[in-house]
Amino acid sequence: MFVSEYKYNFIDLFSGAGGLSEGFFNCNFNPIAHVEMNTYASDTLKTRSCYYYLKRINQLDIYYDYLRGRISQQELYDYVPEDVLETVINLEISDKTYKHIFEKIDVIMRKDGINSVDLVIGGPPCQAYSLVGRASDPNKMEDDPRNDLYIQYARFLNKYKPKMFIFENVPGMLTAKKGIIWKRIQQRLRTVGYNIEYKEVFADDFGVLQKRRRIIIIGWRKDLNLHYPEFHTTKYDVIVNDILNDLSPLEPGETNNEYCHEINDYLRKTGIRKPNDVLTDHQTRAIRRQDREIYHIAIEMWNNNHGRLKYNDLPQNLQFHQNNTSFLDRFKVVEGDMPYAHTMLAHISKDGHYYIHPDINQCRSLSVREAARIQSFPDDFYFEGPRTAKFVQIGNAVPPLMAKGIAEAIKNLLSSLEVE
Repeated sequence: MFVSEYKYNFIDLFSGAGGLSEGFFNCNFNPIAHVEMNTYASDTLKTRSCYYYLKRINQLDIYYDYLRGRISQQELYDYVPEDVLETVINLEISDKTYKHIFEKIDVIMRKDGINSVDLVIGGPPCQAYSLVGRASDPNKMEDDPRNDLYIQYARFLNKYKPKMFIFENVPGMLTAKKGIIWKRIQQRLRTVGYNIEYKEVFADDFGVLQKRRRIIIIGWRKDLNLHYPEFHTTKYDVIVNDILNDLSPLEPGETNNEYCHEINDYLRKTGIRKPNDVLTDHQTRAIRRQDREIYHIAIEMWNNNHGRLKYNDLPQNLQFHQNNTSFLDRFKVVEGDMPYAHTMLAHISKDGHYYIHPDINQCRSLSVREAARIQSFPDDFYFEGPRTAKFVQIGNAVPPLMAKGIAEAIKNLLSSLEVE
């Protein structure tokens, strides 16, 4: 994909919908390959690859026609070289498949004349490491095979020997299996030839309107004079409502893909909304009458004095769950009048109770597009699949604004090698 126009390249493992790679796209890195097991997320990656290809050749009208439903997905793909679509490898990374994935990547590299890999990015699925996942599992996720996916990651480092790598995950990774997993990860990554350091980073330091903590492990080959980069902090004087208020009000179960206000400074500066954007996915789920009553109570409590609803404080006629001793904050309003929303999780795919829109006149959960904006995805980013699959992709993603900040720092480090 326009290999000669890019200075650096990367392989994206456990890609998801491509939140992390979006940041590197925006810093002019060339994606050699995205490896993702989920079919819907892989389709999203293909659609995003189409976007960047058509943008390069000044034919984004074709992409917008797809968003408007004027052409089919296959018709969109027909406008794009097969080589672009083949960068997305829809396979699980496992003992049985990794050699086959190597073969596919090798073919791409030979075809594009790529002799070396600059960067490997990605992070294994975090559910096995997350504190929430371990709390809900009787065995604390200790038998989950995803605990060992770092071994697969290290195989790619050993095979392609990139100058650097980025391994992203949740803070719970450090304490999984009482810290044993983290010790093994460090040992394995160092064994394949890398110095490593990690830091806990916060999405709001990169301009994301969300409280989201992540561990970012960065490694560099032992023969290179590199170090852990400093990330540039970006803050905006805005509140969460500033990314919600230009989207049309909805009733539960409605869709309305029309903007109702002009672009504000935050949306413009971050690129979340652009002048010619075609809005998609502003759709919200239908809810029961009883849940809407609960939403009304929760919103009123939050908007009056930032109070939080506890499930067992509800009137008896609105308590339908048998469990009234844990997860009492299961109905939670998004902090519209605050600088940051609470963490966006894939659980939003199961129900919207934890992500209630702060407008009491709407009394609903967030739409797909609103959730995507809280994660800092641009409005021209289209998620493939049914609504549930879209929510999963969004909740599991690295916020693109955070990814861009990381990519800029990595680009500066790689540039420093050329000066030496």
